[in-house]
Order: sequence, then structure tokens, then C-alpha cells
Amino acid sequence: MRILLTNDDGIHADGLEALGRIAAKLSDDVWVVAPEYEQSGASRALTLADPIRVRTLSDRRFATTGTPTDCVMLGINELIPGKKPDLVLSGVNRGANLAEDVTMSGTVAGAIEGMALGVPSIALSQMGFYEPGTSFAPAEAFGPGIIKRLVEIGWPSDVVLNVNFPNGEVDNIKEVEVTRQGFRDFQIRHAEKRSDLRGRDYYWVGFRQLRSSPPEGTDLRALYDGRISVTPLHIDLTHAATVHDLKGKLGGVPPKV
Repeated sequence: MRILLTNDDGIHADGLEALGRIAAKLSDDVWVVAPEYEQSGASRALTLADPIRVRTLSDRRFATTGTPTDCVMLGINELIPGKKPDLVLSGVNRGANLAEDVTMSGTVAGAIEGMALGVPSIALSQMGFYEPGTSFAPAEAFGPGIIKRLVEIGWPSDVVLNVNFPNGEVDNIKEVEVTRQGFRDFQIRHAEKRSDLRGRDYYWVGFRQLRSSPPEGTDLRALYDGRISVTPLHIDLTHAATVHDLKGKLGGVPPKV
């Protein structure tokens, strides 16, 4: 396979190095196009108002000033000569990408761009890293086998696979579960108000390390229980039940006030 790697934590991230080691177990035709700087939370942003600079680090390794979406687009369309990649791997993200967070994740967005350009794509993330001593050992131990099996099975062309690994000792991780996207019963995002040395207020946005109570079968529950989660995602956000309901109540001549 020809594999393209990207991430949202930046070209120098430990998770990208871990992903390189994972990919090396699957192929010797591995390319890297990643952001020069961290782009966490960038979602599917494109760089439209500024030029994107590309820095060549080696024959198959590039850093760009763009977003993960920019990186995958440039990698597939411009930077990799010859045939396009057979697989896009995005990650390994430092922290899980679960539930509603997937809509903001630059890691997931990198995989979505690969899918949009006709390349099967997988996003990989690992929970933790707010705990001292956490490493990417679980992702490296189980990533190659899971990716190989997923490629053998295959998946629809309009779907990306979102793989999340628990943290902790590798020997304690016993199962992988195919899950659905969950939704937290409260929000963990918050903004902390601070003041700079000139007395001006600013805000630092982050996440509270709190756990919700998700139902069985969700990505959240799998990770909380120490299982690897594999969630098929797609970008059709249409709510079919509401479409059906509204069709019986709205349509034809536009209503007037």
C-alpha cells in the first residue's frame, strides 16, 4: 500500500512519530504531510485567505503552514508523485476524539478529506496524556493489526473510520468494539478567564477532565471500559426522522407572515 500520514498536532508531534512506526509495519511506501504548527480543533478548515507554504523535510516528508485538510489535499493532489495513496491515516492524536468532539477534530477532518478525495481513510487517537507517564504504546501495539484487518474487510467509500485507543498498560487492553458515536450528557468545554501582565483580560479554552455516563455501544463507553473503539463516521448530517416529519407539515407554496 501507498500510505499518506497526517495529523493535527503538528509535524514534530510524538503521535505522528508513533503513526509512522505503525505504518512502517504495513508498508514501505509511506508519505507524511502534516501541519508545521499544532492545528487541534481546526475541524475541516481550509486556508483560503493566506498562501500555504510547504517545507520539504525529506523525500517523503513535508510540513505545511496549512490545516490537516490542506495537508491531505496537497498531499494527494500535489506533493505525492505518481499514483495517489491507497490509504490515509490521520493521528495518532494526543487525546481521544469521541462523541460530539469529532465534528471539531482536525484529526478526524484529515481522514474526511482523504475520503472526499476518494482514498479510504482512518483517524486514530489515544485517550489520556493528562496523566504522567502516558505513552502511545497501546496505539502502537494494536494499531497495525486493526488497520490491516479493516483494510481486508473494507468499508463504504463515503465513510471514515474513527479508531480510539484507551491508555494504560497494553496487557490490560483485551477487546476492540465497533461502536456508534456517543453524546455527552454535559459539556466539558470551558473558557478560563485570565489577565495578562498589562491587566487585560483574555480567555483560555480547554476541556474539563470529567466523564459522562454514556450508554453501552457508544465510543465513550468503550473507552471508559478500557476497550478499543472503532466508529464508522460519515458527513451526511441529515436527520432523516425530522425530514420525514417536516415533509408532512412544510412544503409547496412558502408560508407568509
